[in-house]
Parts: sequence; structure tokens; C-alpha cells
Amino acid sequence: MKRTFSRTARTARTARTEPWHSPAWQAQSLLLAYPDEQFEQRLALAARVAATLPEPVARPLLRFTAHAERTALTDLAAAYVATFDHRKRCCLYLTYYAHGDTRKRGIGLLRLKQAYAAAGWRLADDELPDHLAVVLEFAATDPAAGAGLLSEHRAGLELLRLALNDDGSPWGHLLDSVSATLPALAGDEREAVLRLAAEGPPEEQVGLDPYAAPVFLPDPVVGGPR
Repeated sequence: MKRTFSRTARTARTARTEPWHSPAWQAQSLLLAYPDEQFEQRLALAARVAATLPEPVARPLLRFTAHAERTALTDLAAAYVATFDHRKRCCLYLTYYAHGDTRKRGIGLLRLKQAYAAAGWRLADDELPDHLAVVLEFAATDPAAGAGLLSEHRAGLELLRLALNDDGSPWGHLLDSVSATLPALAGDEREAVLRLAAEGPPEEQVGLDPYAAPVFLPDPVVGGPR
């Protein structure tokens, strides 16, 4: 995944962050991108970074790198597509959890892009601003603003983490690592996760301009081929 960010200004830093947040979010961002021909280099870099991180963040990160190192790149890429492109409940686009495919999701996407612009960032034209790898990369270079964005989508992140771990997905380790960088779920956030798990995102199929919605294939039938 290649994106063209350019920085022209710095935002005020008000959120509480630690020095290790930035390298942690950068490593997680690199590994949540599609496993292309540069993935082995990203994997090696992330493994080196993990050695500098607190144990709760590093341990799941290293579990993923260990799995990826012993898996053929073509198999890893196929698993990535099967996990994130074919299953709605394993969606990497964070506004989907809060808004589904509704008009409000278009507003959520616009707010994210405005947040990047306010921090002096320019997102590549071919990428949606709510992809988790993009949000994490932004957080790595502007930790205070990024921490706020990740916290806003805490319920969706937790639901994604639970879904990946329920499926036994190796990417569940990466979401465990992301979760370990954030404060524990508050009571209202736990309620939001339970409500989202029970009801799912809204389903109105309109109003996403100027951004297109990610296209998902139906979830596999329970007991059927995966």
C-alpha cells in the first residue's frame, strides 16, 4: 500500500501519548496493509520495532510476524483477501462500524479527511481515509490527533478484534497489539460494542459521495466453505 502524505503544519498535542506509541502504530500500519512485494521488508522492520515496545504491545505483534515469516507470501495475500475483502464483520474501514452504508458514513469519511488536512496531511486520491492502516500511519506521525481518531472508533476496533480472533485469524494478533496501545474500554464503549455486535451497522445503501463504499462479498454460510 502506497500513500502520498505531505506535511505542512503541526497540530496542538493535547492527548496523552507515550514515546513508543508512534513506532507501535507505524509497525501495525505496515503489517495491516496488503502483503505485496515489499511486505518482507515491512515485516523485518516491524519485528525490529517490536523489540522496543512494551510487552503487551510487542507480544501479539511478534506472534503475527512469526506466522507471516513461515507463510508463503502468496498464501498470506490470499488469506488477507479472504479475511478483509469477503467478510463484512472483518472490515478494515472504520466508519463502516459506526455508520454502515449510509449518508452518515459519507460525513464520517469527510471528517477524517478534514482532520488529516488540519494536521497538514494530504491523502492519496485512491485511498479512503478510514482504512485502519491509513489511520494508524497518521497516528504514528501525529500521535495526539491520531490517538483521538482511534479512540473515536474504539467500539469498531474492538468488534474487529473480536471477529478476527473468533475466526482464528493471524491478523487478530495485530488488533490485539493495537488495542494494547489504547485505554481500556469504558462502560459506554462496552455497551456500544455489545449493541454493534447485536444489531450490526446501519444498512441504508445511499449517500457515500464523494467517496465510494468498499465492496464486500456476502459472508460464507455457516458450515459452508470458507
